[in-house]
Amino acid sequence: MKTGLSTRMLSSPAAATRGRASGVALLFATLATLAPLAAATAAPAPPVDIGSRLELFVDDALIDRMDGARLKLHSPVRAEKVLVFDKPWEGPTCGFFTVLEDNGLFRLYYRGSANNPLGNDRHTDQTPMTVCYAESRDGVNWTRPNLGLVEFRGSKDNNIMWMGQEALAFAPFLDTNPATPPSERYKATAAGIIPGRKQYALIGFTSPDGLRWTKLGDRSIIPDETSNAFDSQNVSFWDQRRGSYVTFYRAQKGGTRWTKFAESKDFASWPAESIAWFDYGDVPMEQLYTNAARPYARAPHLYVGFPNRYEPHRTLPGQGMNAGINDAVFMSSRDGVHWDRRFLEAFLRPGRDPKNWTDRNNYIAAGLLQTAPDELSLYFSQNYRQETAHLRRGVLRLDGMVSVNAGYSGGEFVTKPFRYQGDTLVLNFETSAAGSLRLELQDERGHPIPGYELETFPPLWGDRIDHVVAWTANPRWGTSLQKLQGIPIRLRVVLRDADLYSFQFRKSESATKP
Repeated sequence: MKTGLSTRMLSSPAAATRGRASGVALLFATLATLAPLAAATAAPAPPVDIGSRLELFVDDALIDRMDGARLKLHSPVRAEKVLVFDKPWEGPTCGFFTVLEDNGLFRLYYRGSANNPLGNDRHTDQTPMTVCYAESRDGVNWTRPNLGLVEFRGSKDNNIMWMGQEALAFAPFLDTNPATPPSERYKATAAGIIPGRKQYALIGFTSPDGLRWTKLGDRSIIPDETSNAFDSQNVSFWDQRRGSYVTFYRAQKGGTRWTKFAESKDFASWPAESIAWFDYGDVPMEQLYTNAARPYARAPHLYVGFPNRYEPHRTLPGQGMNAGINDAVFMSSRDGVHWDRRFLEAFLRPGRDPKNWTDRNNYIAAGLLQTAPDELSLYFSQNYRQETAHLRRGVLRLDGMVSVNAGYSGGEFVTKPFRYQGDTLVLNFETSAAGSLRLELQDERGHPIPGYELETFPPLWGDRIDHVVAWTANPRWGTSLQKLQGIPIRLRVVLRDADLYSFQFRKSESATKP
């Protein structure tokens, strides 16, 4: 290797010393230059087959390395009140909300407590627990239809579907199992008490229409264990990827509220060997009451949850037995058992209203609704135990729980090797007016693919949910990436005052062919 040092410069001892020092410095400089290349040519990890599925950055499962970038949690924007609990069969302790969509109709289920200020602690014939129902076409304007199903104080003119102990934590879902009979198109679980026993059991329900329900006997569908509590919103659903039913249910791990996973092929029996404790990894133990966790509809291989975090030792004067305050946090999982809780900060804070700084507030409903082409709606309880108790809507951008973010000084990340199917890359991103996002496609060893280098990609700026990427420096290729599908590649993303929420490779008939 030529160093550029002349023989004359090394003729004196001092010069020789300086020469050796310069040579050592040059050697280290050369090694530093070669280090990234060595890293790039190291044996890569096995590629991940993502097919054409949408990928969100709720975790770092697809990220190989970051430099100046980070995963950033985004909180919902508080919107309008959607339901004030002012009916005599509802009361200030309504709770355990579930939202879902059925052929364009949004449905809301929740527990009423008939104006009982103690919630689920004391109930009589005059202050029973009820399961109430509301519906909406836009997710903003909700109505309580008169169902005429259950008599309350001499009248069936109400929106009650069920009355009694099982209303405590009634949690329905639309069963998408293709083998399910029409008579069981809806299913639900609830916390009930089996005659002769004091401990709560998980009771199953079925329904043809989501309004008229049949109880699956006085038995617990989950095997009885001393750690099972069930006295919370136990979320169930048909998991198409698994080909089975899944439930996330409330349990007690020592003195801490925790959650368990269980799986069933028929919803009626849940084998003990399928049951597992949620694993939150190496994070502090916290009291997590509800879990509000389900597959994310646009990317059902990902589970997202919004558990309610309970701080029992923080109490306002006069709270008495109803001690503690609550907020909501965010978690995600790729298998339903191991959960990523890297974000320990609150996803939903109580806010400036002092009536939300009491127990059992800020419970996020199970279920996210897409209420506009670019927005998600979630719903959460406010002013619990107050005459002003209500349900409020929160708004997120589509896929907008977490992003890869870099500030004004810039940053970047590189994905792990993956294979895709499709010919078009679509991004969900936003920048500031001065910000930008740039891309590079690399081979699995980290080398830029000719024609897709960072230098050939003009900066993107703006705020787009479904941006189709085009390599305009190579108009012959346009948007088409068909020639690279099935080949292991990496995606390098360079950001400046920008956020990237998700990406997807799709098949597009209108894509420009190479």
